[in-house]
Amino acid sequence: MILIEGGRVISPKNGIDGMYNILTDGDRVVQISSDPISIPDGTKVIHAGGKFVFPGFVDMHVHFRDPGQTHKEDILTGSEAAAAGGVTSVACMPNTKPPVDSVETIRYILNKAEKAKARVYPVACVTRGMDGKELTDMAALKSTGAVAFSDDGRPVKNARVMLEGMQHAACVGRKVLSHCEDLDLINGGIMHKGDVSRLLGVPGMDRASEDSITAREICLSASSGAPIHICHVSTKGSIDLIRNAKAQGTRVTCETAPHYFILDHQKLLSKDADYRMNPPLREPKDIRAVLGGIADGTIDCIITDHAPHSAEEKADFYTAPNGVVGLETSFAACYTYLVRTGVITLRRLVELMSENPAAILGIPGGSIEEGGIADIAIADLDRSWIVEPEKLHSKSKNTVFKGMTLRGKVITTICRGEIVYSE
Repeated sequence: MILIEGGRVISPKNGIDGMYNILTDGDRVVQISSDPISIPDGTKVIHAGGKFVFPGFVDMHVHFRDPGQTHKEDILTGSEAAAAGGVTSVACMPNTKPPVDSVETIRYILNKAEKAKARVYPVACVTRGMDGKELTDMAALKSTGAVAFSDDGRPVKNARVMLEGMQHAACVGRKVLSHCEDLDLINGGIMHKGDVSRLLGVPGMDRASEDSITAREICLSASSGAPIHICHVSTKGSIDLIRNAKAQGTRVTCETAPHYFILDHQKLLSKDADYRMNPPLREPKDIRAVLGGIADGTIDCIITDHAPHSAEEKADFYTAPNGVVGLETSFAACYTYLVRTGVITLRRLVELMSENPAAILGIPGGSIEEGGIADIAIADLDRSWIVEPEKLHSKSKNTVFKGMTLRGKVITTICRGEIVYSE
C-alpha cells in the first residue's frame, strides 16, 4: 500500500482539484480523502506537501524501436524514460522492423512490456508491411492487443485504401491515427521549406504536404462517418482545417508536440540534426496557430512523438534520420510554455496530457478516482532544471531542449500501484 499525503490533486475527469490524501492498494486507488487516512503498518508514505499530484500522463505517440532497432531504444529503456517524465501509458507506433502487422509482433511487444515501468500499448499497421496496399487483419490485431491503427512514418498514399482502413478500424472499435504527409510534395526535403531552407541551400518540406493530407482525411471521415485522428499537427493550415471540421461535426481529433509550439525553423541554422524531425519545425505563424489550437480546444492532446536515434546517426545534418526524444521533458516544457505563460490552465494541461489521450484510445487511466488504476505522477512546480541530454534515461539523447531551463519537475511516478520513478 502507498499513501500520498498532503498534495494538491488535480483530476479534471472527476472534478477533483484540492488538497487530498490518496491511498493505493495493489494496482488500485482505494481511498481519496481530504481528511487523514488510517493506514496499516508497512504502508509506504509519500509526503507530497507543496507538490502537485496528477493522473499518470498518457503519451499516445511514441517510437520505442522494438523490435528491430534496439540500439536506439527498446521497450524497457523507453519505459524508463516515460516513468522519469510522469508518463504511465504509451502507445507505440508500428514502424518497427518488422512492422507491427502480425499478431506475433503484437505478442512480442506485450510479452516484453510485462516488465516495463509503463503500460505499453501497441499500435498496429493499417496496411501489411506499411506498403499502403493491403489492409491488415484488424480484427485479429485488435483482439491480440492493438489499441489503434497507423502507418505512422509514412502516409497511406491511396485514398481508397485509407477510407477502407478507417471503416474497418471503426468496425472493430478502433481509430486510425494518420501521419499526414504527401511524399510527392516532400520530394526529398529534410526541413521546413522557407527562408531558412533556402538560405542553407537544402531541399524543404512544403507545408502543403501536411495540409493536403489533413484535408483528405477530414473529407474521408466526413463522408464515411468513421473517426480519424490526425498525428503531430504542425501547420496553421492543418489547425484551421481541423477547427472547421469539428465545427461541422466531423469525427476528427488531433495531437501536437511541445517542439511545435516552442521552437521554429531558425534552430536549423545551426545545422544540428537534433532539430530535425518530421513534420519539421515551422514558422512563427505556425507556432501561434498551434498555441491558438491548444487554447481553444481544437487540439485534443499533447504527445511527444518520442523518436530516438543514436549520436552516430544524428552526426551528419544532411543525411541524419528525422526524430527527437521527448518523454522526460514533455510535462516541464508544457508547464513552462503553456501554463506559466497563461495560454492554458494546469487543469487543461492535465486534460491534454492524460484524460483526453486515454479517452481517444479507449484505455484505462486519465483520472485519479476510487476504484481506478493507481497510475499517478507527482511534480514539483517550483523546481527549475536544465535539460542535460547525458542524464536522460533514453538510450538516445537527441533532444531539442538540450541546455534549456524548464520549470516543473516530475519527482515521483507510480504505475500499477508501484513506484517506478523517484528522485
